[in-house]
Order: sequence, then structure tokens, then C-alpha cells
Amino acid sequence: MKRSFLYTSLVLLLGCTAVAQNKDAIKFSQTITKDNAYKHLSVLASDEYEGRGTGVKGGWMAADYIKNFFKEIGLKGPVNGEYFQPVGIVKMGNDQILTIEGQPAEPITDFYNIRTSITKGYTFNANNILFAGYGLNAEAYNDFHGFNVTGKVVMILGDDVPKAISTYSAASYRIMQLSKENPKAILVVEPKIGAMDSGTKRMLEYQPMVLNNQEHKERKIKDQGIPVIYISKQVANQLLKSVNKTIDELKNKIDANRKPASIELTATISASAMPTETKVKADNVLGFLEGSDPKLKNEVLVITAHYDHIGLTGAETGDKVNNGADDDGSGTTGVMMIAEAFMKAKKAGKGPKRSILFMTVTGEERGLWGSDWYSENPVFPLKNTITNLNIDMIGRGDEAHAADNNFVYIIGSNMLSSDLHRISKKANQDYIKMNLDEKYNNRTDPNRFYYRSDHYNFAKHGIPVIFYFNGVHEDYHQPGDEISKIDFPMLAKRSKLVYFTAWELANAAKRPVVDKNEDGTIKK
Repeated sequence: MKRSFLYTSLVLLLGCTAVAQNKDAIKFSQTITKDNAYKHLSVLASDEYEGRGTGVKGGWMAADYIKNFFKEIGLKGPVNGEYFQPVGIVKMGNDQILTIEGQPAEPITDFYNIRTSITKGYTFNANNILFAGYGLNAEAYNDFHGFNVTGKVVMILGDDVPKAISTYSAASYRIMQLSKENPKAILVVEPKIGAMDSGTKRMLEYQPMVLNNQEHKERKIKDQGIPVIYISKQVANQLLKSVNKTIDELKNKIDANRKPASIELTATISASAMPTETKVKADNVLGFLEGSDPKLKNEVLVITAHYDHIGLTGAETGDKVNNGADDDGSGTTGVMMIAEAFMKAKKAGKGPKRSILFMTVTGEERGLWGSDWYSENPVFPLKNTITNLNIDMIGRGDEAHAADNNFVYIIGSNMLSSDLHRISKKANQDYIKMNLDEKYNNRTDPNRFYYRSDHYNFAKHGIPVIFYFNGVHEDYHQPGDEISKIDFPMLAKRSKLVYFTAWELANAAKRPVVDKNEDGTIKK
């Protein structure tokens, strides 16, 4: 009798296990393989794609590759029939002039402006300048003692303050404090000007890119426009001719005596910078699969990864390409394979009940720009978006899991919805049986991973999210993030976890209930 009972129990247990797994879901997951992962990632992370920088050639190439794949497998372009959603990015530049005693200085070689100085543009002329040492106003040391800086051009040293003088060492802090006194302009003597590598020069020549959103527009209105100009030692010495000093002599004197050596200079200086904004081509790539259930197809599951990386370095020798194989070529590859699996199911008459938007976004490395733009300019109403599954780095592992790479960090799964957390755990248990590490699945993680990838731009609108992540490794944001270091079987396995979780979400009777507030408290 015990034997019969055990046998019956075993049959029932096996039956329950079989019911827990969906045969169709398993059948159409078979294209999510290490070989298909290699096929895509070997292209996206190749040197030819130049690190997939935002708004440049490599990024455009990656966007075209993904768009063509989405089109090839039969996904629809949901942006008025197109696959690209242009993201409003502008490149900040300026027409800049600096003359000393009527002689023009050379931009980049002799001086450069910081972006906040030229948001609204400026122009000024002056016949005298205050050299104020390190520009420090502290209790035990004050470069401004006896001087009024309001309305004056002030020149300070950009070097860190020696600890023997003060703990307020960073130039950024001193510039910020000095700006509060409303000088006419601040000249910062930067010893590295004239000895910059090509990458740094290129960054300064082209000026930073910014997301042209409401925040940028409001910042332009609020900007006080006090010019901050970084100048070379050569320019500083031209200004110091009237007192027969050099910048090195004054710095050495201050450092040796630990006393200010501020002095008024007679010199003619004029400067201007007129801001320019140039539109940058940068696109999110969207592929849409319409749901099969007339009652549920208006609800949308969004699966994301960022296809951009940090592009080329300024290295004069060695490897200049930041290939970004793991970050986030691996996640982009995962999205593409998951999309193909769902499209095969759709073509076989087994498509998901809800609609799925597959979206690879741009500008994540710049500040989550692409997902921010989508969340403020959604193609499908956010109220109809049931969940965002975001994949950012699933091709390797971290030091904590060196002994067993069969894991993935899940972040955000229980922040807004207990349902989503349960569905995530169940999908893993039913199909994958991977170690779901929740070390970073909290808002108090000092790394702040919950806030650092594209899922957060959905979470901040109250949409439940899961962020899949393999942790940071020694090649993070380095040229060493190469395809040769990718664990392709694990990339495929982690992609399957996302796929099976998506299958459950897209076919469930109800969407995940949002039962928690943004701060994690239970909704009443």
C-alpha cells in the first residue's frame, strides 16, 4: 500500500510539473541558443562598430543592424510605420574668442569653456584682473582677504590645493564658491592644456551632447551665465607680464609659505562665446508584435536593452575600441533572440495574447536618455504598459560568482508589484532553475543599480520592472569588454529566463497588480 501511495504521489507530482511548463513556450524557445547569440554579438561588438557610441557612426550602424533584423523576422515598425524613434539629442558647441592684449588665443590649445558657461552665451572686456591664488576662502586661509571680487575677472589655479594649506582641494568646489560672489568671469589655470591626448581634445572640440528635454530648456533659462574659462600656463603668463611674475613662481611661493599671494594685474582681456545647438541623429529601435487576444492586445509588455556603448577612447596607442560586448551587446542580443522566438510562435498561430514591444534604446551610457525620451514620449500609452523587462549585461559574471556562473541578479522585481516578483520566481523554477541573486534588489544598495539602467524610467512612472544583470567585472567600461570573454551558454540561458517570464506575463489572465508605492510601502 505504501508503494502504491508513493507511486500515485509521484505520478501526481510529475503531472503538476508538466502542467507548470507550457509546451509551446518550450518549443519556440529553441532558437535562443549560444550560436545565435554569437551570430549577433560578433557583429554588434566588432571593431567595425567602433564601440557603438551615441550619435556617431558606430551607433548608427548598430541601430540599422537591429532594425533590419526586426524587419526580417516580421516585427512591425510602430512609429508611424517606422522602426526608429528619434531621440531629441543636441550637441552643445560655441563660437569662442579670447584675446589677451589684442592677441587672439587658440581654442582648445590655449583655452576652453565649460558647457555651463555658454548655455546662454557671454561677452566681456576688462583692463584688470585679480590673481587670487587657489581661489580659496577658508577660515585659516583666504585668497580674497582685502579684495572685492564682485564684477571682476578673477584668475585662480586649477591645481588641487596642497593638504598643508586646506582640505578644500577640488577646483570644482572653489569655482562654485567663487561664483556665488558674482565675479565678471573666472579664469582657471589648467596645467594640462597643451598636453591633452586626442580623445580629450576631440571631446572639447565637439562639446558635450545633452538630451533636449524640458530639464535642459529650464536649465538654459535659469543659468546665471558667469563665464568659467580654462586657460593654459602660457596665457596666464601673458596676463602676469605687468607684475613680472610667472604662474609657476606664484604657485611655488604660495605652496612654500602657505600664505596667499593675491595681486591685481593690469592687462587687457576680452572674451565671448555664443552657444550653438546642433541636432544629433540618435534613435531608439522599436519592433512591435501585436497580441492575439482582442481583449488583451491593447496591453503591452516592453522588453528593453541599450544598444549604445561608450565608443572610442582617446588612447594614442593600443586598443581604442570599447566594444561593449557585455555592456550591453549581450542584452541587445538577448532582446533580438527573444523577439525571434516570439515571432516564430506568432507565425505558428501560438502568439502571445498581449502585445510585446521589443525596444533597444540609445544614450543609456549618457544618462538613460533613450528610455527617458520614450517614457516622456511613449508610442503606446504608459497606462497600458504592464511591465518592463530590461536586460543590461548578461554575458559574463562577477567575482562573487566566480565559482558558479549559473546565476543572474534580478533587481526591481518586488519594488512595485508582488505579482511580478512571484511570476519571475515561478518562471525560473518551472523552466530554468538558475540562482536568482537578489543582493541588489533594494533601494538602499550603495551601488544604486535600481536607478542606473533603463528600467528605472518605467519604474518612476509606476510600471513594474525587472532588471537582469550579471554584475560588474574588471572590463566594465574598458576596451577589454570583448566578445572573447563572453559566456555564450549563460547568455542564452539568461535570455531564456527573460523569454519564459515574458511568456507568462504576455499570456496571463491578469496583468501584474501594482500593490506598492514608489517608496516600497504597501498601497492601501
